Amino acid sequence: MLPPYKTKMVEAVKTLTKKERIRKIRKAGYNLFFLKSEDVAVDLLTDSGTGAMSQEQWAALMRADESYAGSSSFLRLEKTIQKILGFPFVIPAHQGRGAESVFNKILVKAGDIITGNSPFDTTRAHIENRGGKIIDCTCKDAFSSKNLFEFKGNVDLKKLEKTLKRYRNKIAYVLLTITCNSVGGQPVSLENIKAVSKLCRQYKTPLFFDIARFAENSYFIKERKRKYKNWPIKEIVKETMKCADGVLMSAKKDALANMGGFIAVRNKELYEKLAPQAILMEGFLNYGGMSGRDMETVAQGLYEGIDENYLRYRTEQTKYLG
Repeated sequence: MLPPYKTKMVEAVKTLTKKERIRKIRKAGYNLFFLKSEDVAVDLLTDSGTGAMSQEQWAALMRADESYAGSSSFLRLEKTIQKILGFPFVIPAHQGRGAESVFNKILVKAGDIITGNSPFDTTRAHIENRGGKIIDCTCKDAFSSKNLFEFKGNVDLKKLEKTLKRYRNKIAYVLLTITCNSVGGQPVSLENIKAVSKLCRQYKTPLFFDIARFAENSYFIKERKRKYKNWPIKEIVKETMKCADGVLMSAKKDALANMGGFIAVRNKELYEKLAPQAILMEGFLNYGGMSGRDMETVAQGLYEGIDENYLRYRTEQTKYLG
């Protein structure tokens, strides 16, 4: 399908010969992270903060308020998160792992257990760094490349309930990563999300989401579940977020920004516990390590990230290449 946008700027790409590419790879010790970006013609390493921004994001960037306190750019970001995701209390962070660091320093202590589907590698590292243990309850379908199940990010509900029963007093929280990056970016169905939420309420355990790619997850729900075929993406997002006590986000993915992240929660008491740690680790609560320019691009990008035309193009392009 045609891209749902016009291209206004181009960047020259250097194409190396096969001989030159082999030489560069050998020089890098066969570690692709040590290659210079200028030597890579097609870079498929990650979409995290590496994409182009829209003209609306660039326009928003120019009105940024860089005030230390009371920044209008933060207030716009906060209002956007409240409107799209429905969480009243927002803590900004410089990127996803900054949010994870603040969050887990408050919620996790040595011996605690965190369960859910497979966490992203930095999330796992932050939990284990605090002395926590992860019990992975991702469904078995996720680990078979021959299985064409459409929601391989789903949680095995029986295993989750067994874990909640057995370790009831040790579980700090349940974490759902949507989409589930560690199993190939596979989506989680809304039915599964609701079932996990119900179990968490039953066992009085808080439920949090890692929503780096929440818009993609919502699009997959719309495309793969007939019940939601006629639902706008924004409504699927709201229905999803109703199930959580809070979220962590790297805004470098579905907020289409080059930098940024945040924690958003429902509970004021939890917010007040997180806030001092955020100030210590990330910066004051009106910027959290982001410039006003970053906050403006994230606020605008959150709206653009849930645009159905964009999401359709992104997924169809990937399907075509695959």
